[in-house]
Amino acid sequence: MLEIKDLSFRYSRHSPMVLQGVDLVLKDGEIGILLGKNGSGKTTLFKNILCIQKPQGGSIRFDGEDLLKMKRQERARRVAYVPQSIHFGALSVFDTVLMGRVSYFGYKAGKEDEDAVWAILRDMRLEDYAARNVEQLSGGERQKIAIARALAQEPRLLVFDEPTGNLDIANEQLILSEAQRVAKEKNIGILTSLHDLNQALDLGDRFFFMKDGQIRHTGGPEIVTEAVIREIFDAEVRIVEIEGKKIIINGGQKT
Repeated sequence: MLEIKDLSFRYSRHSPMVLQGVDLVLKDGEIGILLGKNGSGKTTLFKNILCIQKPQGGSIRFDGEDLLKMKRQERARRVAYVPQSIHFGALSVFDTVLMGRVSYFGYKAGKEDEDAVWAILRDMRLEDYAARNVEQLSGGERQKIAIARALAQEPRLLVFDEPTGNLDIANEQLILSEAQRVAKEKNIGILTSLHDLNQALDLGDRFFFMKDGQIRHTGGPEIVTEAVIREIFDAEVRIVEIEGKKIIINGGQKT
């Protein structure tokens, strides 16, 4: 379980706070969606969780252990990152996924590491891609390889930064369904940011609405309301229900 308490961050002593008193809890197997305008602090929060940036205050704990005090190798076995823009280099799919095992084998992979990679490729139906150059694959295929590489770390938490931002609708659906499968079958927590609110409703278990470096609203689908969206995004929408499913439509009436 990921637990963030009273997290604060600024880039320098005299710069304004980018994160202020952030609290967040995400359980194993849950998909948490971070929602907010550009500049609200979402990417900065991710960088703090990944220890790319060090907060000035508060704590980030996973299963009760302080992520900020862990060695990089230990942290890589708990938290994996799948970026939006992926550049692998001219490696085969197999070797690319194998790189996710570095925290286990160091300089030279063993049979156990290779077996782990084959198991992931089989699980994700990527065996036929193993020998292919990853740079020659489509955007959706590369994103799927990035997830496979992250899973090779055997993490308990996956962090996605806008995983569908550069993809067409078919590959968006592919990646979202893969994220749901991984979370439920492997009991891995997933924390991701999304711009598309309807995608978020389809994917998420918990929602974290961010504004001005603070998480203003937290909860399940019930907190995704017209009033909350108006507050966070300064946008007017209508929410309708079709066959028991919430649908967000742009252009609600201003009040």
